Amino acid sequence: MSTKTYEINLKSIELDTANEEQKALLERSKKNNGMIPNMYKNMVNSPGLQDTYDVGYQHFRKSSGFSPQEQEVVFVTVSMENECGYCAAAHSFIADNMSNVPTEVTNAIRDGKEIPDAKLKALSKFTKIMFESRGNPTEEQAKAFLEAGYTDKHILGIILALAVKTLSNYSNHVFYTEIDEAFQGRKLETV
Repeated sequence: MSTKTYEINLKSIELDTANEEQKALLERSKKNNGMIPNMYKNMVNSPGLQDTYDVGYQHFRKSSGFSPQEQEVVFVTVSMENECGYCAAAHSFIADNMSNVPTEVTNAIRDGKEIPDAKLKALSKFTKIMFESRGNPTEEQAKAFLEAGYTDKHILGIILALAVKTLSNYSNHVFYTEIDEAFQGRKLETV
């Protein structure tokens, strides 16, 4: 993944050190996730950043039009494109344990290999296209995505995922967020 550059000079926020606004966000995280991931403890230094992430993330989960498996394909793909080892590990864990994504699919995304499922392959490929083109796919690229069984609404869902993962991935970059113990089994070897 990326080489070490700037590391932000802020500390992780714990429930006992949080101000009122931060505490509410951390408690929401604990309620939604069953734990407070290290990423949230860092992002909450800027409550607006944390809240924007949470709201966007929930909208993606509820209204992107993607199945839970497809959602993880998008999130793992974006996290790999952004070189975020933390989110790649976290979403691989979610894919394995909650969304029932075949491990060979997430491993293929993580290893830059061909995805064995044609529709999920098209989804990951188009997500990369949207990332690399900064949201400017060609007509041919969009047509191939639509012909794989997706819709224009799904394109908007990918844009939302890109926005959400940019918030978390970039925050993890500047904090060098330590991967939570729960996600360690899916830590990338190169990080």
